[in-house]
Amino acid sequence: MIRVHSYESLGTYDGPGIRLVVFLQGCNFRCLYCANPDTIDAKGESKETSPEEILRMAVSQKPFFGKKGGITFSGGEPTFQAKSLVPLFRLLKEAGIHICVDTNGGIWNSDVEELFSLADLVLLDVKEFNNERHRLLTSRGNEQTLKTAAWLEAHGKPFWLRYVAVQGYSAFSEDIEALGNHFKDYRMIERVEILPYHTLGVHKYEAMGMTYRLTNVPVNTPQQLDEIKQLFSKYFKTVYVN
Repeated sequence: MIRVHSYESLGTYDGPGIRLVVFLQGCNFRCLYCANPDTIDAKGESKETSPEEILRMAVSQKPFFGKKGGITFSGGEPTFQAKSLVPLFRLLKEAGIHICVDTNGGIWNSDVEELFSLADLVLLDVKEFNNERHRLLTSRGNEQTLKTAAWLEAHGKPFWLRYVAVQGYSAFSEDIEALGNHFKDYRMIERVEILPYHTLGVHKYEAMGMTYRLTNVPVNTPQQLDEIKQLFSKYFKTVYVN
């Protein structure tokens, strides 16, 4: 069984085309800006769901996917439930549905490796390139995330690089430059997506009795986003502000 937090039909922000987005329960990171804090706990208020039920939902929405769309697994952190997802991924492949995984890349085992092997596209969230700042932002190091990127590259697995720009936490030009230098020769990075920092999930913290620690952090100005885009564009051909 798979612990599902929620669904989004006709999603257009998490992968190519129109997609069914499945938000899964459980995460190994503790990102300060997490927009879905209710998905962090391994159980939370999630619903145990069979692979067949998710497959039925995906197949029923397949007419809306067109040539580019499909299903995206987000969270939470999908690889947190890799063992349960592998059978579902096999079923989705048999049904001809494009599979996308949105991941922080911070978990690695044989089940995660098989999961990525079955996926058509990986959305790899690199939270920060500087490891010390990455720990401040997520409570975890970024070593495995970088190893995951290297595995995707070595195994010819297409992926999108995603970066949340947070003023004072990850919007440092020197770190973006270092990231660009590290990844500039990767052939499997299809595009880079800059995700503007937002506060849309703050109300969830209040409802859950949790303290939101970035209350004084401003959202990005259009000028700041343009400057960040220009930095990334020095190293990558296809850069978007999502």
